[in-house]
Amino acid sequence: MPLNIMQKNNITFTNILIAITVAMYVVQINMQYGTVYMGLNLYFVEQNFWWQPLTTMFAHGGIGHLGMNMFVLYQFGNPIEKYRGVKTLVILYLVGGLLTSLLSYAFMASVGFQHNLVGASGAISVLLGYFALKDASQRKGIITWVLIISVAPLLIGLPIAWYAHFIGLALGFIIGKFIR
Repeated sequence: MPLNIMQKNNITFTNILIAITVAMYVVQINMQYGTVYMGLNLYFVEQNFWWQPLTTMFAHGGIGHLGMNMFVLYQFGNPIEKYRGVKTLVILYLVGGLLTSLLSYAFMASVGFQHNLVGASGAISVLLGYFALKDASQRKGIITWVLIISVAPLLIGLPIAWYAHFIGLALGFIIGKFIR
């Protein structure tokens, strides 16, 4: 479908990603051990669950987690897509998200974490890093927000993959240096 037709119908790649993520969450919660199969964990290496770096971006820890991530994806994905194009969004979200997953797994393995990583936060953080790079007026606010959403939940005992946020933010800056 040509981009101009997609925009006239308010169908954007961002909104398609949101719909796919919601659908995958429904699959995840209705599949026995769906969170383990779709999350990123030791099975990635030990059982050759090669799909996990991708599916972890579509799996979530609950409806609130899903809702917050999709809200932020909508807020940042659509403007990037509108002003920079679908190709830029695909590179940032899917390629950046995969790289974030792999680097997060490497970090988990290096420090001995053996938990299950789920959520689109790492991929969304790539978008935030790119946005902060390209819009200097919002840079401090975005970095502060990522720090808050990464540290505050830890302080109240919530399990959060803070490192995926930081890795994604840094990758957004780095990838942004190479694409328009």
